[in-house]
Amino acid sequence: MHDSLGSALGSQALTIDAARSMIGSDPATADMILGELKTQSQQALQEVRRLARELRPPVLDELGLAAALEHAAEQHRTFGLDVTVDDLPGLPAAVEVAAFRIVHEALTNVARHAGAATVRLRVTVDGDALCLQIIDDGAGLPAGVRPGVGTLSMRERAEELGGTLHIGAATGGGTVVTARLPVRSE
Repeated sequence: MHDSLGSALGSQALTIDAARSMIGSDPATADMILGELKTQSQQALQEVRRLARELRPPVLDELGLAAALEHAAEQHRTFGLDVTVDDLPGLPAAVEVAAFRIVHEALTNVARHAGAATVRLRVTVDGDALCLQIIDDGAGLPAGVRPGVGTLSMRERAEELGGTLHIGAATGGGTVVTARLPVRSE
């Protein structure tokens, strides 16, 4: 954010100064500069909106975690889906975001790489942890596969909260992603 948005806004301040200095002597150039500045401002606004969506997906506020996870699962029409979400207590916002992002990434990985016919998504509460399990019947993990950006992101999201993420072979073939996210009151 500092590099992209910060430098864009800093540049705009300099552009405003340049346009102001030309208003009296070269109004046409000042008008052109201000037109470009408007475009830059609109782009910066789009970037702010994108960053805000990444912080907390609006679907969490609109639907709640359980329905947001079901909605995310329904976006993947390349495989059959079995979704079970327990009644969830009030969860800290960070846990909701991490759970949503982990499930979303796991389902995206299934759609891109697994060739699965079906996926089971289970979301339960076990004591002081929110448990996520995504099980597919696809090709499974190739031997020696290295974790990609998405897999590393899921692991980081879990670990940032003091949780765990495990990815392994599912019984009978396919892959299972299991995350445990500690539930602490806000």
